[in-house]
Amino acid sequence: MISTSDFHEGLVFEDSGQILELIKYQHHRMSQSKAVVRAKVRNLDTGAVLERSYPSGEKFKQIDVTKREKTYLYDEGDNAVFMDAETYEQMSFSKKKMGGQARFLTEDMTVLGVYVGGRLFGIDLPASVVMKVSSTVPGIRGDSVSNMTKPATLETGIEINVPLFINEGNQVRVDTRTGEYVERV
Repeated sequence: MISTSDFHEGLVFEDSGQILELIKYQHHRMSQSKAVVRAKVRNLDTGAVLERSYPSGEKFKQIDVTKREKTYLYDEGDNAVFMDAETYEQMSFSKKKMGGQARFLTEDMTVLGVYVGGRLFGIDLPASVVMKVSSTVPGIRGDSVSNMTKPATLETGIEINVPLFINEGNQVRVDTRTGEYVERV
């Protein structure tokens, strides 16, 4: 059993029969009231991201998780096909269960398959990926006000905001958790 004091990002636990992965958490205490832990969790069955509040000290059942390396191969309708790096076995996984992270998949990308009890429950992408800018409007000289951004379309069709100095053909690092520009590569 684990309690809210044992929380750390990436922890997988069971709450009310649901298997949840902890994405982000924060201890919160208002004056004259008990402390609570506000958590952002991902349901590994459905892929849905939920926000929950737990009383400080609440206990949960910890789930043993195994992570194995996989390589993204191609899309097959609403599924993504991955190959296991150890067994070379190919398997389909629903892009709907991956949520917004599915849009960051690029050919031959190495990801981690999350197994709970021998069953594939989820796919973890790297924290950031490098993608090529396929189209963007040119930055106008003289627009030097700090933090000015413009829209850019990446190679997979994702649209993000980038600084004015980014041009078509540049490669940029994008955070897969937030979908935001990190740096030019």
